Amino acid sequence: MSEILLEVKHVSKRYGQQVALRDVSFELASGKIIGLLGPNGSGKTTLIKIINSLLADYEGEVRVSGHKPGKESKKLVSYLPDKMALPTWLSVTEALDLYNSFFADFQLARANELLNSLKVPQGKRIGELSKGMQEKLMLTLTMARRAKLYVLDEPIAGVDPAARDLILSTILDNFTDGSSILLSTHIISDVETIFDSVVFLKEGNVDLIGEAETLRSEHGKSIDQLFREVYRC
Repeated sequence: MSEILLEVKHVSKRYGQQVALRDVSFELASGKIIGLLGPNGSGKTTLIKIINSLLADYEGEVRVSGHKPGKESKKLVSYLPDKMALPTWLSVTEALDLYNSFFADFQLARANELLNSLKVPQGKRIGELSKGMQEKLMLTLTMARRAKLYVLDEPIAGVDPAARDLILSTILDNFTDGSSILLSTHIISDVETIFDSVVFLKEGNVDLIGEAETLRSEHGKSIDQLFREVYRC
């Protein structure tokens, strides 16, 4: 029986009078990839920040392998934020050294292999890299850890379509046996084939949830077509 790596139970979050999340619940088992889908402003990043213990004042319950978001859960989660999270004056090599010193499960040799395959120049400073190259660097740093849960916030938003297949193959080839991926995106067509299940967020609410293949069969549509229907894109 698969271990439940991530439990989200009745999670709600407000920013003043604005509701960011309302009674969100789902589970993610080991070895699975779940798509967290929705347009900008639907609550995806807020939920991801809660899972990564970057937001604390919320209602409901979150567990990562039984741990509340905090010191112990951070050892298990490898997080790819939607924006560059490192000082741009660092060189690529210094960024690798930083992760290697900070995370016990970071695989430096693997990171170097990934940088080479993604053609990220190691001699440059982060600020000298294009946005797409910066995203490839952050993806490398994230996937070079041997984590139990990989949380990826818009990993393909800043790259051209030709690079998306390479990034998706990098993700699939590098998450470890028994681990899981929570992947947030609003670009569905290029990534839906990797999802085992999906959660559609709309204005902070779970609008649709289920196994990807079951939803395709029941609705007679791709996940991308369902997304466009739900959000009228």
